[in-house]
Amino acid sequence: MSEISPIPFTLDDGHPALAGDRWIDDDAPRRSTLLLLHGGGQTRHSWDRSARALAARGHDVYTLDLRGHGDSEWAADGDYDLDAFAGDLLRVLGTLPTAPILIGASLGGITSLCVAGEHPDAAAGLVLVDVVVDVEPEGIQRIQNFMNTHLDGFATLDEVADAIAEYTPERKRSRNLDSLRKNVRQRADGRWYWHWDPAFMRDSDDEPRAHSDPERLGAAARNVTVPTLVVRGRQSDVVSEEGARAMLERIPHAELVDVGGAGHMVVGDDNQVFATAIDDFLESRGL
Repeated sequence: MSEISPIPFTLDDGHPALAGDRWIDDDAPRRSTLLLLHGGGQTRHSWDRSARALAARGHDVYTLDLRGHGDSEWAADGDYDLDAFAGDLLRVLGTLPTAPILIGASLGGITSLCVAGEHPDAAAGLVLVDVVVDVEPEGIQRIQNFMNTHLDGFATLDEVADAIAEYTPERKRSRNLDSLRKNVRQRADGRWYWHWDPAFMRDSDDEPRAHSDPERLGAAARNVTVPTLVVRGRQSDVVSEEGARAMLERIPHAELVDVGGAGHMVVGDDNQVFATAIDDFLESRGL
């Protein structure tokens, strides 16, 4: 694989400024444009290995930090509802020369599904990574518990690594603590905090936020007409087999790929299988 370095970009048009990277191999035959959206509490860097692999196969790949995450601005008004994320995605799509294939994990997938279903010309294809309408409440609660437990930060990067290892026991604990700097930021008090706005999880009254709307997403799914792939981690506690089957009933033309040994964090759990599944799907659809 050729060495491909990301090209940073910023969209600053009077709304929360959004940061992203473009990955492109000028020596590879040009194929489709892909826009990759991460899950809640993550950053665009969760896609780095996949973006580089897909760019090496000829795709023009964009990765984006959602509002309140990574290097994108926090919402001054605390707006982290689905409408806000969908509006941001439409802002970005308006800057691209052609409609891309939207590839979204978790919150990024929910946002992509919403836009693809409500704006038929916005996307050329849709890939949902462990995202369905009928999710498992216990899995969602586990994610929320993890994100809410560490809002007061960590004293050291070792503590960050310990927390991630406890949350993802199927993975080896990271030995490269320096790599964790993409997921946390150190503030003036010396502590390390997640690279996202705490208001993303709780509103001004300290009430939990809901970032999904099953009724709206169900309606959006029924309106999706573009080629669609649903990627499920076989060990996921968020998307069950039943939930995946129900999703295929909502989008009858969709394809399903089960990634064995992967959980909800499909991209990080088995990156090579994930990238291959995406590329095979795109090639089969002439994208």
